[in-house]
Amino acid sequence: MLMSTKPTKPIKHPLTLAVDIGGSGIKLDSLNDDGRPSAAFQRKATPRPATPENILAVIEELAKKERPFDRIAVGFPGVVKKGVVLTAPNLHKSWKNFPLEEALVKKFGKPARVANDAAVQGYGAVDGIGLELVITLGTGLGSSLFQHGKLAASLEMAHHPFRKGKTYEDLLGKKALDKYGAKDWNKALREAIENWFNLFHYDQLYIGGGNTKHIKGELPVNSKITPNTNGIYGGVKLWEDSY
Repeated sequence: MLMSTKPTKPIKHPLTLAVDIGGSGIKLDSLNDDGRPSAAFQRKATPRPATPENILAVIEELAKKERPFDRIAVGFPGVVKKGVVLTAPNLHKSWKNFPLEEALVKKFGKPARVANDAAVQGYGAVDGIGLELVITLGTGLGSSLFQHGKLAASLEMAHHPFRKGKTYEDLLGKKALDKYGAKDWNKALREAIENWFNLFHYDQLYIGGGNTKHIKGELPVNSKITPNTNGIYGGVKLWEDSY
């Protein structure tokens, strides 16, 4: 179901069309130059099959309901380098080596930037103090690392070994939550957080994504849940960073 697009505040250019592509849903909004929305965001289920053509069609459909925008920022659930998608494990095999940035420019006639979705989530979440780790818990698991507010790396911890031959995504992704239940999933999350701190010794951990609603109990003092909407709101800072 699409949300209302009635403007809520004056538009300040450059207006950024910010898109958050997920394994289950695609969210989109127009952001003022201060990173705040010019209207309520729209959402539509990720099409199946989740091919580049089908997802671009959804973005085009939703973008038509937005005010004229000046540029595009996209968070994508996979490895992205120089605007090209290298992996998309929770979408479709046809994404491999797909030039998403180029395709967006061609379709909309506007400059575009594309980054890993956890990186864009981080742009919207981090305070810019010290070393900050961002984890997203959704269909899969995303991760990014920031140093003094700048993106240091889009990580691929999802597919690294975690426990008994299984990866972090195997035990913390949506399939694991459905299969093992919230209690075991939360236990695995606490163990993973301990591993991540021992690996990075970060100053702050931000946990985002749709499955944060299943987190129960206290988190470590230097960990906090961040709204999933940061996957959209980080789009302006993606343009501000050196990329």
